[in-house]
Amino acid sequence: MSRSYKNSEPLLPIMQGSPPPTKWQLPLRDWDRAPWNRWTFQNIRTCVPTEEIACGETALQWEIALQDLTKVDFTSFGGTLMNVADFLDGYIDGFLVAHRGHIIHESYHNGMTRQTLHLAMSVSKSITSTIAGILIEQEKIDPAELVTTYVPELSTTGWEGATLQQVLDMTTGVSFEEDYDDPDCDIARLEVAAAWKPRPEGIDTLDWPDTTWDLIMALKECDAVHGERFHYRSIETDLLGILISRVAGQTLAQAISENLWRPMGAETTANITVDWQGTALADGGISATLRDFARFGQTLLDDGRAGNRQVIPKAWIDDIRSGDHGRFDNKSREFMPNGLYRNMFWIRDETQPTHMSLGIYGQFIYVAPEQDLVVVCLSTWPDALSEEGHSNTIRAIDAIALEIC
Repeated sequence: MSRSYKNSEPLLPIMQGSPPPTKWQLPLRDWDRAPWNRWTFQNIRTCVPTEEIACGETALQWEIALQDLTKVDFTSFGGTLMNVADFLDGYIDGFLVAHRGHIIHESYHNGMTRQTLHLAMSVSKSITSTIAGILIEQEKIDPAELVTTYVPELSTTGWEGATLQQVLDMTTGVSFEEDYDDPDCDIARLEVAAAWKPRPEGIDTLDWPDTTWDLIMALKECDAVHGERFHYRSIETDLLGILISRVAGQTLAQAISENLWRPMGAETTANITVDWQGTALADGGISATLRDFARFGQTLLDDGRAGNRQVIPKAWIDDIRSGDHGRFDNKSREFMPNGLYRNMFWIRDETQPTHMSLGIYGQFIYVAPEQDLVVVCLSTWPDALSEEGHSNTIRAIDAIALEIC
């Protein structure tokens, strides 16, 4: 089964019944793929072990000033005219627009509610890197230092000689293959090591690592000189998560809670998936509510302030928006022609401060300082990567910005 369903179509009875009929039980190897992801991304704890990211006792409240944006139209990726209502009818689970600090649109689909936690995939990278930014401000880590300063065991791996900043920018030379459709590549090994997937059948997995740490320690080869090229590899964030835990003396979930989730006024306890050793999947394992992801975006928009508190260092945010963005690659330019990458954030256009946190299957946190705009989109696309899905999301955001700004 591979066909998914749009929001205007009947929900499939995935995991319904006691027990669910065999036809609608989750396939352990494919729980993150269509159509299963339409259910699993809101029920991650059914699939993978998790650790809580605790919120505080008091949530920072939003100002609400709802507008009807559903009739805002734009030209779609395919060249046809569509509006925001058409866009939301696709595979969107939650969509929130905040302008000038006010929520002007908030909608839930596919059974999602305001209290539902939703898997954000690689949006998790930006949250993890922001904890590094806070530790940099506290002078507990230095981006110019070698990563072996903080994790000495890496001296036997491909990360020997790499700096923390190169890890943050994904410019180390460590060889890691990330093909979501190849069951016998490095990202598939990571899924097994991170306790996301069972070992695939029909492939010799005898030497596959059992944990995320074991996989990191097994990566000995480089295919480039450190710092000479950008190449997107999720394992860089998992290494960063371990480094943060070492320095902070906490699990990554505890570090996120103490340094970000509680101070920014999150209203709901989030979670992050962990492997059998308790190591968090920093690159893609965070689930949270739509509003709390938007709080993260709003805190970034407000130069790191949440209420009366400086939560994220302004210097860190300035560096994301205008730091040394000297590396990108042709593959990334296919969907972001003028884009760049810095500190595990995507820069949409090097001439503007807009930055994005992106995750496969359609996860977006879009922060546009020049428009005082935050947009969060949580989705369950049928495909991990979709040029049409990415393009239509950006086109919808641009049309909304033109309407309200």
